[in-house]
Amino acid sequence: MSKITVWFIRFAIIYFLVSILLGIHMSMSGAVYPWMPIHAHFNLLGWMSMMIYGVGYHILPRFSGKPLFSDALATAQLWLSNIGLVGMAAGWWVKSSGGSNTVLLVFSLLEALSVVFFAVNMFKTIKAAPAPAPAPAKK
Repeated sequence: MSKITVWFIRFAIIYFLVSILLGIHMSMSGAVYPWMPIHAHFNLLGWMSMMIYGVGYHILPRFSGKPLFSDALATAQLWLSNIGLVGMAAGWWVKSSGGSNTVLLVFSLLEALSVVFFAVNMFKTIKAAPAPAPAPAKK
């Protein structure tokens, strides 16, 4: 597996473990849990999306028969997605403490940009190849 694939999968597993700990904490905290958005985002953007990115970077180039369009774009996406997600968690914490939405908004935009990087990289990687030449007619 490529380094980028391994790093996305490693981060996915870390976010999964953190999500489980937050879930246990949530189950013992009662009906009102101010960190529920953090738990949800670590599950969906951390665990699920990072795993999808890692598997996508591994499998989709092989399915298309072409190399990944840009390793640099994948690396930028790895860092943006992690910085964005941890920043979003901080933003949700600030918001739940009565603060503004600014931190959450800034890091949400970084996270969204990382998704755009993934989409561009995948679209360029899986671009349709020309159709194979027709087989010669049988006589």
